[in-house]
Amino acid sequence: MAEQVVLVTGTGGGIGAACARGLLEDGNKVTALDVKPVHETVLNAAPEDNYIALNVDVSSLDACRDAVKQTIDKFGRLDAVCHFAAIHSTLNWEDVSSEEFNRVLEVNVVGSFHVAKAAGEWMKENGGGAIVMTSSGSVQASGVGGGSGRGGPAYVTSKAAIYGLNRSLARSLGPHGIRVNTVSPGATETPMIAEYTNASRDNAANRSMLGRIGEPEDVADVARFLISDKARYVTGEVISASGGGSV
Repeated sequence: MAEQVVLVTGTGGGIGAACARGLLEDGNKVTALDVKPVHETVLNAAPEDNYIALNVDVSSLDACRDAVKQTIDKFGRLDAVCHFAAIHSTLNWEDVSSEEFNRVLEVNVVGSFHVAKAAGEWMKENGGGAIVMTSSGSVQASGVGGGSGRGGPAYVTSKAAIYGLNRSLARSLGPHGIRVNTVSPGATETPMIAEYTNASRDNAANRSMLGRIGEPEDVADVARFLISDKARYVTGEVISASGGGSV
């Protein structure tokens, strides 16, 4: 596969770090974004000339546009985006406040729009590209209402909204040669499931047809496929990476 310049969010750990690390190890250029410091395994994956590490809050459109500008200034182009940055909320409907609900939507939904908008503005004028956003298998799962580390209504609602955003952006950006897809992970070994009880972990593994919780690389590799030329005729799709747990 030809070398790509890719902006990856959520690189402080989990799926975003795995994606950025894999891209760098394969010889690509990466702009690694997170509100936290970028994970050290990303920084150790390639020479400094091959990446930029930026602290960015995706709820700010100006910050996202600046990240795209820094990418262009250093690498000369932007081919793709893999957007994993998100915040979690496990509070049930009785306990979650309006303020928390709105903050989760601001980061997870509006933030996804900001990243796609900032990248799309440049891609539209420069030959197109590929954008991958992230939903969640919790949108399809029954009985997910929060507690025990599991997503509550604020989180699940935010990830359901990505379905609509994905379709709308794919339709709007397709004429400009920009593909937009979404990956939907099941339970994955990331900080988001750190509060799972043993029973919750067992249930998550048992829901998977493969009998295990996913690894970050399992999801990251799907996103990497979606931004590759091998997925050149794929757009507007939500691809489940849940080991069959969302079926």
